[in-house]
Amino acid sequence: MAEDDLTALMAAQLDRHLVFPLLEFLQERQIHPDGEILEAKIRLLNGTNMVDYAMDIHKSLHGTDDVPVDMVARRAEVLARLKSLDSAAAPIVAFLQNPQLVQEIRPDKQYNIHMLQERFQIGPDQIEALYQYAKFQFECGNYSGAADYLYQYRALCTNSERSVSALWGKLAAEILMQNWDTALEELNRLKEIIDSKNFSSPLNQLQNRIWLMHWALFIFFNHENGRNGIIDLFFQDRYLNAIQTNAPHLLRYLATAVVVNKRRRNMLKELIKVIHQEQHSYKDPITEFLECLYVNYDFDGAQQKLQQFEQVVILNDPFLGKRIQEGNFITVPLRDEFLENARLFIFETYCCIHRCIDISKLAEKLNMNYDEAELWIMNLVRNSKLDARIDSVSGTLIMTTNPVNVHEQIIESLKGLNMRTFMLAKNIVEPAQAAQQAAR
Repeated sequence: MAEDDLTALMAAQLDRHLVFPLLEFLQERQIHPDGEILEAKIRLLNGTNMVDYAMDIHKSLHGTDDVPVDMVARRAEVLARLKSLDSAAAPIVAFLQNPQLVQEIRPDKQYNIHMLQERFQIGPDQIEALYQYAKFQFECGNYSGAADYLYQYRALCTNSERSVSALWGKLAAEILMQNWDTALEELNRLKEIIDSKNFSSPLNQLQNRIWLMHWALFIFFNHENGRNGIIDLFFQDRYLNAIQTNAPHLLRYLATAVVVNKRRRNMLKELIKVIHQEQHSYKDPITEFLECLYVNYDFDGAQQKLQQFEQVVILNDPFLGKRIQEGNFITVPLRDEFLENARLFIFETYCCIHRCIDISKLAEKLNMNYDEAELWIMNLVRNSKLDARIDSVSGTLIMTTNPVNVHEQIIESLKGLNMRTFMLAKNIVEPAQAAQQAAR
């Protein structure tokens, strides 16, 4: 594994189909030998029905047109199974492909089942066949068809466990098709079920939350409102506890979202607290940057971690290192945003503990030359209305200190109190309501 590469940790919490985009990213960046990536793809494909794809990769890996006998046999097995499922699900698939008939389906599942049985002779066996057919289509890589069938299946299914399983499959299919708005809706729907459902054990519920957060990364780093979404989800007490218990590596993504989201800067203090608590179980250049800056006030260390972020993390992380083609250039938007905000963090913290700042030294901390630093600071002072002035003769930035009003300190400390109180009450009431419903 390359340094700071979280692929193995991430893959353990993902459906095998969701691992393919991660491997594609690593292959594109040439972080690992091409042969290793191709072998990993074949191992993943062995658990799916995408036999033709596995054959193509085998040919590319070994430079031959021949394929192993077991792959040929597996292909024949898949085709036979597909034919069998197609026949079993044919009545209900034909019904679902008729728009006029589909309009007769109502939110009342019992009515739907009775109506299908009475008018179309479609019973529980055919509904179960629809689930198996949708699952098989997903394993074949037909994500669009699988998503449609799983959606219809959930409207007919009365088995809560199967309904949740279908929702997981629908979420994976929407992610793989990059339908981010729909995927976000399915994610929120699944979250409501996980938070309100009575699980067989707390560990099972914990694992479902961890799966949900890992799958959510695909959405949060592609959806236009994803940066707020990841902060809203990961900072909820139950999900933050899950991160600290079993998935501290997710702090990388939470920290990145807070750093680049200027409107959510109020969450920084709590983030630093969690990072400091988990420093012995997980750390990377992003978490260490924040710890160096806000815990140790080590500006040289913070600058070093920023360089490591740019040279290592952003190169091998498929969520943070997403590239965008702009004309003849390829950019990594998240890298530029992170570095810009990180420099602002360094500047603000440095100014808090100094009254007279040598611009040349500050330029070193910001990894900029003197002229760039002076222009950057001048624009920052002007735009943010900092109470400071630049002395061009001595090459210094002079800060004017204003004592913080006690009332302002109280107001700041009470920010978010209403939301925390609401979440606390919700965490108490929801389990009680779920227990009452189960008792009925």
